[in-house]
Amino acid sequence: MAGNITLTIHHHGDRHTFAFPPDATISNLAEHIFSSLSIPQANQKFMITPRLGLFKFPFQDPLMPLTSLLNKKIVLLAPLPSELSALSEASAASKPRRRASPIKSAIPARHRDWRKAQDEATYTFGTIVPLPYLPNPEKSRRFLERLSNDAGIKASMRKHKFSVAVLTEMNPAEHTTHESRTLGLNRNRGEAIELRLRTDAYDGYRDYKIIRKTLCHELAHNVFDEHDRNFWDLTKAIETEVEENDWRAGGHALTNQEFYNPDDSAVDGEHMDGGGWTGGEFVLGGNDTLTQGMATHGLGRRELMAQAAEERMKKHGNTSRRADG
Repeated sequence: MAGNITLTIHHHGDRHTFAFPPDATISNLAEHIFSSLSIPQANQKFMITPRLGLFKFPFQDPLMPLTSLLNKKIVLLAPLPSELSALSEASAASKPRRRASPIKSAIPARHRDWRKAQDEATYTFGTIVPLPYLPNPEKSRRFLERLSNDAGIKASMRKHKFSVAVLTEMNPAEHTTHESRTLGLNRNRGEAIELRLRTDAYDGYRDYKIIRKTLCHELAHNVFDEHDRNFWDLTKAIETEVEENDWRAGGHALTNQEFYNPDDSAVDGEHMDGGGWTGGEFVLGGNDTLTQGMATHGLGRRELMAQAAEERMKKHGNTSRRADG
């Protein structure tokens, strides 16, 4: 039909192109995906770049026009129908069978805070992404999931209505100079947060509480880019909220000292970041931190460090040549 608009949706490596009337909304998009791909609206999340961020059903603005998404990249973050079906079957098979009893046992009344559950599903991290080309990416995934599920972090994100599309780790070699080490970055006010999980020698992980404090700092960049008084007041408030709501008083390591480095502390030469990072585009699978350096996959710690040193020497040489010119 003349006048229709066309959107392309990326899902699990496939591209799906749909046509809509010009007055269609994001709610119509969710309904169409349900009817076309058999993915319920409740399981749909859309990461839209550049700039717009993560959208999850039910949408904050269900009448947002699809014309505002033209020329944007739309990634559908949702399991395949086959995965949903397998999960339902596994859940049903795991339930123990019980004999019918003539006497029903008393069931205590339970109250669930549905508003809290809805807020936690909305104000959270959309996707957890370890760097696959560094050693033991599954350890990094568990570390990031621990941060995402931290009771204090969840409480503060609910309070400030923070949503972050991607939580990922930082490659230390790419953010280390002779003068400083960057501990975290926030791209485009919540499009992606990168955290320095690993030690510089790639032989362990940094202290959990230091990384969590870095995450508090980066969450404050969802509101303020510059390190001004407003930014530091918000950072302090987030840190206090995280501590007050951490009912486990720091929790425990997933395995014995798996994430603990006894010599790791915030020392001179380390800094959180250079302020909120804006510009560019953060795309899963794109030409960014998640894919740069894939050639290092399978290298040992010594090779990784040697390659990082070589890259720094190249950068230094290029800078010298530009200064001489």
